[in-house]
Amino acid sequence: MVPRVIFGSGCFSQLGDILLPVRKSSEAPFIFLVDDFFENEGFAKQLPLMFNDEVIFISADEEPKTAQVDALVARIKEKFDELPSGIIGIGGGTLLDLAKAVAIMLNNHGVAKDYQGWDLVTRPALYHLGIPTISGTGAEVSRTTVLLGPDKKLGINSDYTTYDQVLLDPDFTKTVPKEQWFYTGMDCFIHCVESLTGTYLNAFSQSYGEKAMELCLEVFLGDIPEEESREKLMMASWHGGMSIAYSQVGIAHAMSYGLSYLLGVKHGIGNCLVFQHLEEFYPKGVAQFKQMMAKHGIELPKGICANLTQDDFDIMVNVSLGLEALWENALGPDWKKTITPQGLQAMFQKI
Repeated sequence: MVPRVIFGSGCFSQLGDILLPVRKSSEAPFIFLVDDFFENEGFAKQLPLMFNDEVIFISADEEPKTAQVDALVARIKEKFDELPSGIIGIGGGTLLDLAKAVAIMLNNHGVAKDYQGWDLVTRPALYHLGIPTISGTGAEVSRTTVLLGPDKKLGINSDYTTYDQVLLDPDFTKTVPKEQWFYTGMDCFIHCVESLTGTYLNAFSQSYGEKAMELCLEVFLGDIPEEESREKLMMASWHGGMSIAYSQVGIAHAMSYGLSYLLGVKHGIGNCLVFQHLEEFYPKGVAQFKQMMAKHGIELPKGICANLTQDDFDIMVNVSLGLEALWENALGPDWKKTITPQGLQAMFQKI
């Protein structure tokens, strides 16, 4: 679990106080990995920079890749004589996952793709602190960092992945565009549906999942003030991420990984594109999802898989079916009797 978290409007101003005692020396910088949305906002001036600290602005237009992690690690090692005092990730799931992966790889040998899987990391990560600027992914609290590798999309799942400190400031989410707010919020809602209906469910996971679900329904189907909505969605993301940490996701995530691997479809919208067609597996969740889409006037793109070749479908199906834990959570240990490659391809063809 994340050992330290602070929450509240304006708490970003405490970042300098938090980092000061963690700094190893004037030669060991803090590296800030920041969504490039903030590049023209004068945002760097608000960061508590000292000595040789560095801010690296990164586009979140594409999902994080193992090669990108390796390139960042190489750049940091080349530029500085000492290992950094820590890595600070500021952004949505892409930036939060990148920061976690870079912190791991700065203190472990080899390349990022070697660590995609469960409990492969042998040495602790460098100190890393996460500041989410959009709510829903749960990346701020999870023990994974999901990366697109050369042959799979899979997380570095380990006890060392989790952030050492998270700073939850709802003010950051004021500037999120409506569609992105919805798609990323739905990542949290779908986490809840998949966790709460899964075979891996336990009382610990259930308690977090139920709270996250309750908050999602308030935010997306209720009528609450904007400030309260921002705070509640931030806490839904936290609880949803905690629920997944102790259970597992399901079919929407498995298929979304396939879409992402082949077509580069971003995670939040990918989940939505798949989830709309999963009534057979999640009838109540899909009905609520369609209610939420109608309430907020969201129209999903169509024809994403219209012009794909058989080879393309084979790649997506293989990536999705490779995530066995997700299918087992959704359908039980005999899931292969329910899901065939042909059946899965037919589901992709609807998108």
